[in-house]
Amino acid sequence: MAYQSPVRDLSFVLHDVLQVETHAEHFGNPDVSRDLIDAILEEGAKFADGVIAPINKTGDIEQCKLENGVVTTPTGWKEAYKQMVEAGWTSLAFSPEFGGQGLPSILSMAVGQFTAAASAAFSMYPGLTAGAFHGIEANGSDELKKKWLPKMATGEWTGTMNLTEPQCGTDLGMVRTKAVPNGDGSYAITGQKIWISAGEHDFADNIVHTVLARVEGAVPGIKGLSLFLVPKFHADDVGNIGERNGVQCVGLEHKMGIHGNATCVMQYEDAKGWLIGEEGRGMNNMFVVMNEARLGTGLQGLAIGDAAYQHAVEFANDRLQGRALTGPKNPDGPADPIIVHPDVRRMLMEAKAYVEGGRAFILWTALQADLQHSKDEAVAQKANDYMGLITPVLKAFLTDRGFHVASLGMQVHGGSGYTEHFQASQYLRDARITMIYEGTNGIQALDLVGRKLPAKGGRAIMSWFGDIDAFVSENQSNAAIKAYVDGLADTKAKLQEGTMWLMQNGMANPDNAGAASSDYLHLFGLTAYAYIWAQMAKAAQAKIDAGDSDPFYANKLKTGRYFVERILPDAAAHLTKLKTGAEVLMDLEASAF
Repeated sequence: MAYQSPVRDLSFVLHDVLQVETHAEHFGNPDVSRDLIDAILEEGAKFADGVIAPINKTGDIEQCKLENGVVTTPTGWKEAYKQMVEAGWTSLAFSPEFGGQGLPSILSMAVGQFTAAASAAFSMYPGLTAGAFHGIEANGSDELKKKWLPKMATGEWTGTMNLTEPQCGTDLGMVRTKAVPNGDGSYAITGQKIWISAGEHDFADNIVHTVLARVEGAVPGIKGLSLFLVPKFHADDVGNIGERNGVQCVGLEHKMGIHGNATCVMQYEDAKGWLIGEEGRGMNNMFVVMNEARLGTGLQGLAIGDAAYQHAVEFANDRLQGRALTGPKNPDGPADPIIVHPDVRRMLMEAKAYVEGGRAFILWTALQADLQHSKDEAVAQKANDYMGLITPVLKAFLTDRGFHVASLGMQVHGGSGYTEHFQASQYLRDARITMIYEGTNGIQALDLVGRKLPAKGGRAIMSWFGDIDAFVSENQSNAAIKAYVDGLADTKAKLQEGTMWLMQNGMANPDNAGAASSDYLHLFGLTAYAYIWAQMAKAAQAKIDAGDSDPFYANKLKTGRYFVERILPDAAAHLTKLKTGAEVLMDLEASAF
């Protein structure tokens, strides 16, 4: 079973739904044309399907190996990464100032869907480099940027983010890794970091670590943390590799999934590092890296679901079991393919609706990431507000639904899916981590209700509600898409009611906000999906009304109808549950569990 990148679907979203070309003036790159976008999609798909997808299973079986501090990646992975660098796929959205191609991030996110679906573990290597790059670019000194970013932009060097330690994950105020000034502007970094994805490997000559540490004598807690650039090897100003720094991989984690990615225990012993930004601003500066990683994780969860869905569809068309309830559909064979059965259709339709809606949701969010750099202050402010508001929703909702789709894919496979002969098992195992790392989905929900909703007086959520209301008003007279518009209006009203409940009850008792947060986030995710599905329905219907007979558009409407009629009703349940408050959760004594 071969993965196929969904070029046609992404082309529809980019051109017909989001009309990306019309935003070129805000990208700072007027050369973003339809032809360029199509060429990038086509070539990116060829690379993902032809180079990355074939090594995905190999990575799952062979895993990474550590010997004497050296990590070896699975067969063919180093060569595939070299091809990726040579073809320029790692440099799409990086600034031309540092050797990147300067294309909008929406195109990088589009290609990222292809590579993450082809192999989630492989895609993490360039993905983490992008996060580290942007963190250094946003907060590093000119000297650091000129020295380290050019080779990161090309992919010759890779990057990581080092936060977690054995005693602290979410509560980073407990970080013990220390930084001692050397007197020459550098610091000696000592400590241990765990679960560091791509911390050591054989892809690149150098690895640039971004490390959270506490300067000796700094105040306890979050406010005492600073961010440092710590390379694996020292280098001169033109990028020539020098002596080894005091950082080493001392262990590899044996994980449930993403076996092809090296998840490392990193030991720092007086490693030389340089401050990124100001002392005591480590968490603020690291958030640039973390937010990039959270968007990438949402994409990864959705992309794995896409691959699992594709394999489930192929299996359902091939597997012969039983007869259709309405009579044989394959009379010359011993049985019908299982895709004729309504419950199999239920699983495939649910997977398809979540996958296609998620693709569009990712690209809509990536467009906001580009618009926040617009020279038009109003456009930039609105997009920046949306990025803050939407990031925890995209990370949590898409990874939750991506894992759900992977589970449905296994169920469609039946007993075959539970074996390692098919890839259904790998997709389920790979997808599970996305709900945990880069901030668990529960943490994302708390971030949404505790920080993002009240930020700037609730400006972001009110603006988003205003956009939805405007869309509903503009399209409510369009009878052909009435079901989608009505579904959006109804779900938005539920989300607004849930928001008001949080405002009234969360302040009085913080446990109410915590108890409601997960259901609120899922209600938010369903509203976001309803919004993007209504936009897709409008674009598809417009094509049909214009006389386009391509069945793609009719099929898009049929999938959207399934979402509206069979998935969107879940919004009511989430609203009901979130309004029950904290009492039912907190009433039972801890000793009674």
